[in-house]
Amino acid sequence: MSLDMLAPIMFCSLIGFLLIGYPVAFALGAVGLLFSWIGIHFELLRPELLQALPNQVYDIMRNDTLLAIPFFTFMGLILERSGMAEDMLDTIGQLFGSVRGGLAYAVIFVGALLAATTGVVAASVISMGLISLPIMLRYGYDTRIATGVIAASGTLAQIIPPSLVLIVLADQLGTSVGDMYAGAMAPGLLLCLFYALFIFMVTLFKPQWAPALPPEARTLRGLQLAKRVVLVMIPPLLLIFLVLGTIFLGIATPTEGGAMGAVGAIILALMNKRLDMKLLQQAMDSTVKLSTFVVFILIGARVFRIAFLGVNGDQWVEHLLTGLPGGATGFLIVVNIMVFFLAFFLDFFEIAFILVPLLAPVAQSLDINLIWFGVILGVNMQTSFMHPPFGFALFYLRSVAPKEVKSTQIYWGAVPYVLIQMVMVGLLIAFPKLVTGSLHEEVKTNAEDAAAIMQQMDNTPSAELPADIPAADASASEASAPDSSQSDDLLKELTGK
Repeated sequence: MSLDMLAPIMFCSLIGFLLIGYPVAFALGAVGLLFSWIGIHFELLRPELLQALPNQVYDIMRNDTLLAIPFFTFMGLILERSGMAEDMLDTIGQLFGSVRGGLAYAVIFVGALLAATTGVVAASVISMGLISLPIMLRYGYDTRIATGVIAASGTLAQIIPPSLVLIVLADQLGTSVGDMYAGAMAPGLLLCLFYALFIFMVTLFKPQWAPALPPEARTLRGLQLAKRVVLVMIPPLLLIFLVLGTIFLGIATPTEGGAMGAVGAIILALMNKRLDMKLLQQAMDSTVKLSTFVVFILIGARVFRIAFLGVNGDQWVEHLLTGLPGGATGFLIVVNIMVFFLAFFLDFFEIAFILVPLLAPVAQSLDINLIWFGVILGVNMQTSFMHPPFGFALFYLRSVAPKEVKSTQIYWGAVPYVLIQMVMVGLLIAFPKLVTGSLHEEVKTNAEDAAAIMQQMDNTPSAELPADIPAADASASEASAPDSSQSDDLLKELTGK
């Protein structure tokens, strides 16, 4: 058996395990261990390769970036029950109620604010589904318009900081979470604008689908409304500054910002008299479950990565994708099409932990800005929550929607927003400055390093070339045998020794 055959077989085996419903963490670990044993049995891999596993697990446990995940998760779960969403939806609905589509605009606006404070899709969709959907249906909104705008606005938590997706992507791409947040801010706000433009077009051509609130439903007016808006907006804006402002100003790291956000959420729940031991216990239980879920997937991914690198899987992926026509643009188009269709079956955690580590080296070799690449993938993976029929946002909304709302209406309501998100992906590919223009400084690429290496190779006599470069006339059997120097380099990389 040739070493070159194992990488594609290994990758296809993993996809097969996932499609039959095997838990992703155990699928990754089982496939990694299985192919490690096959490689060692056929003397294609060295047994010492698995000695890197303890060090890889230790790297996960000491990763400070991942601490932000439990902090932001806990913050979102507390805010979900703090009463902030109810107050904002009621007040902003009164503010925009006099215009056609006013309740839909309010949902988009509040969805963006919830995204910037909670970073959790489930909290946003469930809160707005419970509060806004019955009111929108009562006042004559088309069911597809109402459900679509709620589901789409809830998924803004995927791309607007402090998004959990952006934390995971930054970790897997080896970039700064703060830079990823800064790069994602403009695309997230642009998505809000596109959603609002879609509602505006609906009110122009189908005004009966999104009517204004009748006068008797607008109970707040004038100075009373202005005072209520100011009072309701202060807590979320303070929390946004506490979390994102301190990160962008360089006062706090994302992990420290998440910790301050969690404390701020507790204070906000206390102010609204919504905090009790039951709420705390539920929030902590859910936080521990999600954090454990992420860590187990990471451990499984490291086991898979060790074996995949051992069978030269990174080289197989690089040769597969760098040969695409169109260079970097062709690579981005093909990758985003692939991620879009994989998102029908895999959630964003699975895509981020399995696919992104394989794509990152190829993106670097093509001199693609990794922050730009990560934000594009983040917007694309946002559609995984909206895909009929498996989108989680659609399931969340279905669980709280009235019985008269049909699942098919929820699915059709999501379709326009999935198309808007794909248009956003195309705009980000065409105009990188939408992401990189928000960064304080350009993210360093490998262009200069690559140029220096190429110059050094040009000045190196052929007799002094590294021994691990295979000869042009190497036989097939020699090429398939494990290369000692390559194995040593891989072991050093994985163990850090």
